[in-house]
Amino acid sequence: MVVNIMKPSRFSRICVFCGSSSGNNPIYRHAAIQLGNQMVERKIDLVYGGGSIGLMGLVSKAVFDGGCHVLGVIPKVLMLKEIIGESVGDVKPVLNMHQRKAEMARQADAFIALPGGYGTLEELLEVITWAQLGIHQKPVGLLNVNGYYNSLLSFIDNAVDEGFITPDARRIVISAPTAHELLSKLEEYDPELNRVGKRIDDWFVL
Repeated sequence: MVVNIMKPSRFSRICVFCGSSSGNNPIYRHAAIQLGNQMVERKIDLVYGGGSIGLMGLVSKAVFDGGCHVLGVIPKVLMLKEIIGESVGDVKPVLNMHQRKAEMARQADAFIALPGGYGTLEELLEVITWAQLGIHQKPVGLLNVNGYYNSLLSFIDNAVDEGFITPDARRIVISAPTAHELLSKLEEYDPELNRVGKRIDDWFVL
């Protein structure tokens, strides 16, 4: 009998950006649960935007039920249960959305974006920009479920072709259709090899 033993992850905690909706296709809900399960298998804790609704609730419940730590970072104005639902794990209140993003980034060793809307896209693009500027050297992944992010990836590739994004900066964005494949790619990411921007140690964001 062959037993597959997964080596320990290089990540202690991953920040997951995703929708407060579940989407119309059940495949997105399944992907959120699978991501949570893969994190548990690798013993990776979760930091996210808090709450129990939409994909955010599904991934947090999967991680929490699997025995890993969950930290929700929530602006005080959004902490009403009627807005976000009941969070699992620990909750860290912050003053505003800017502090929320900075705290999630500070706590995380890597970032993953599940499908989502404006908020997910804004959070994703900010951490990509921070990597480009050298504010952090943490890998950024897109869980491209059902081709959800194909249009965004095409936009980025076109921006490279048109000279608005450098080829080195393009390599910041890692994508895969499944949680297992994406996490494996993130584990292999080397910011020095990919020539991401020089680290800035004294930056107010983090």
